[in-house]
Amino acid sequence: MTDKSQQDRVLIFDTTLRDGEQSPGATMTHAEKLEIAGLLDEMGVDIIEAGFPIASEGDFAAVSEIARQTQNAVICGLARAQIGDIDRCWEAVQHAKHPRIHTFIGTSPLHRAIPNLDMDQMAERIEQTVTHARNLCDNVQWSPMDATRTEEDYLCRVVEIAIKCGATTINIPDTVGYTAPRESAELIAMLINRVPGADQITFATHCHNDLGMATANSLAAVEAGARQIECTINGLGERAGNTALEEVVMALKVRNDIMPFQTGIDATKIMNISRRVAAVSGFPVQFNKAIVGKNAFAHESGIHQDGMLKNAETFEIMRPEDVGLSETNLVMGKHSGRAALRSKLEDLGFELGDNQLKDVFVRFKELADRKKEIYDDDLIALMRSSTDPENDRLKLRSLKVVCGTDGPQQADLTMEIDGAEHSTTQTGDGPVDASFNAIKALVPHSARLQLYQVHAVTEGTDAQATVSVRMEEEGRIVTGQSANTDTVVASALAYIHALNRLLVRREKGGKDRREISYKDVG
Repeated sequence: MTDKSQQDRVLIFDTTLRDGEQSPGATMTHAEKLEIAGLLDEMGVDIIEAGFPIASEGDFAAVSEIARQTQNAVICGLARAQIGDIDRCWEAVQHAKHPRIHTFIGTSPLHRAIPNLDMDQMAERIEQTVTHARNLCDNVQWSPMDATRTEEDYLCRVVEIAIKCGATTINIPDTVGYTAPRESAELIAMLINRVPGADQITFATHCHNDLGMATANSLAAVEAGARQIECTINGLGERAGNTALEEVVMALKVRNDIMPFQTGIDATKIMNISRRVAAVSGFPVQFNKAIVGKNAFAHESGIHQDGMLKNAETFEIMRPEDVGLSETNLVMGKHSGRAALRSKLEDLGFELGDNQLKDVFVRFKELADRKKEIYDDDLIALMRSSTDPENDRLKLRSLKVVCGTDGPQQADLTMEIDGAEHSTTQTGDGPVDASFNAIKALVPHSARLQLYQVHAVTEGTDAQATVSVRMEEEGRIVTGQSANTDTVVASALAYIHALNRLLVRREKGGKDRREISYKDVG
């Protein structure tokens, strides 16, 4: 029997680097994955699902390196119910201080039909693959994909098989975000009550947010006996995303009176990692996002402002500093020095080496010459647009546009492509369209622009514009983002950023990772 403290402890399993990266266009570089893994480990995440090693050489390399570098967290790799997948997963995670193999198979009628397996054949496959995984690693997690739409009797049968074959964690995924909180709790309770050996393993929950109930479903499962929550930073993930780590952690902290469970997460690091994941994934956090959104601690109503001035608890159930958000928004300007910039960026959660600081400081000064006052959001936007220009094959050198009521709108563009400068002049339906046409003339491609968004970072006519673009080419989806006080320049930089990412995806060669049949794992 476990003691009460263990019974009340909820493990946080973060899958930002695997399920989160499955968001269309959210592919991260090797260095970015290592950075995010380090931040997850630092904040106290119990298990980091670092990737899907069989998917690509890049995934394998990232999981292997994260396994070697991580100091505290369990490092988990994903594998389908195939011997080759499991072997490759073990190759990647075996050097971790605490390795885990996570293997899965779809058990609902819809998913059984895909490999054309009947119930008995699938049960045999589960027995073989879980046994094989346990022979390699003593920490094995097994997931029946689409568990919430699997027949209860059959679900009990296969969960029992997985436990008997050595699985130490059983994850119950709501793969399509279909279930409701009451059903989530009843399903976990049913398995605990009916399956032999259920009291000897940890039940986990993995919920998708298609109906907006992922966090509620996860918390309901915990109240019914689950002791591991699978989640991602900012709720990043397939379709509508997953349970958001920041939401479950703060819900358990703020409402500990009715949900008396503990996590090992340092909540003061939440805002830092939220910003970094948004930056490297190219997925901005919506302003009204719970916990980490720009408006989460903002008040405009006169009644609310008056109440906040008298007592912050009038309209806030937690303090900004509880999640690592500074109460101050100090203004920087052109007279601010390098040390002040480093200190301010550290307050915002950005740790920079000397060379990186030198590059950022140059662009900070350029921004300060164009914008009198630079706020926290300006600096965050500046860091989000700081990809790795030294390694980019495509670089913007100059852009001049002609626009107005009398056409045609025209863009004169010079780019550096693989070290050589090329120039062109193109027209279009507006300055942005002309600029994009000019880029395409110098870098021919068949990618389709799926999304173009512009957001003002701060107020005022000199505000920076943050531009996000999403492009698709032959199933490869990439995003680009940049910020500049000139909206047209920001647009061109974001477009070039996306093209650089597309070139990286092309250069990986071989089978693209999204061709692997692992979408909607759970």
